[in-house]
Amino acid sequence: MKATMKELYEGDRPYEKCLAYGAGVLSDTELLAVLMRTGTVGETACDLAGRILKLPGYEGLPGLARIPLERLRKLKGVGKVKAVQLKCAAELASRMAKASAGERLCFGTPATVAEYFMEELRYEEQEQLIVLFLDTRNRLLKEKLMFKGTVNASIVSPREVFLEALEAHAVYMVLVHNHPSGDPTPSQEDIKMTERIYHGGELLGIRLVDHVIIGDRRYCSLRERKALPEAEAWKDINT
Repeated sequence: MKATMKELYEGDRPYEKCLAYGAGVLSDTELLAVLMRTGTVGETACDLAGRILKLPGYEGLPGLARIPLERLRKLKGVGKVKAVQLKCAAELASRMAKASAGERLCFGTPATVAEYFMEELRYEEQEQLIVLFLDTRNRLLKEKLMFKGTVNASIVSPREVFLEALEAHAVYMVLVHNHPSGDPTPSQEDIKMTERIYHGGELLGIRLVDHVIIGDRRYCSLRERKALPEAEAWKDINT
């Protein structure tokens, strides 16, 4: 039979501890056990959770965001349902953290933009193009994933970008995309795409202030490299 929370001493049960003292007192292992509810043969939910959190290469809670769904579901005692539950929980936690951070941050420097996206994008195996839509104080109004695949000037549609910008009542925009190779050096296609969107924004009065490319623990700002027209525009916005 599967081991459950009922088999634990009452004072050690995550459910009871949460009810008595709040979720804040639970360890990472216990929180994970509550989500999974049951363990497997000869293994409690807490034991199973502890084993998942110690997987080589995917240790701790950050590992849940990185481990592939197929790898997770093949672990003894996990299976399809638990794997989906855990991946969804990890994604929800990531979105909550980003939403909370986005409300407080001022996206006035490339370093801030890079820090906000680094952990999310540095592990992605495909290129993604995200656009940040900002107000007059460089506060985040909205972020939108515009494209996933090979990002280049011919595929990305400035029209779609500006429709989103107008809907968000944005004043400024920042392009963010990742290089799965880990090298954030911009390609000629990156520069062409940036220039197309920049010039379109100037016509509409919605300025593109930067394009930040995320690599592996590194980033590149096209504004800092002076690969955009009016290289002093970022400075002007922040003064």
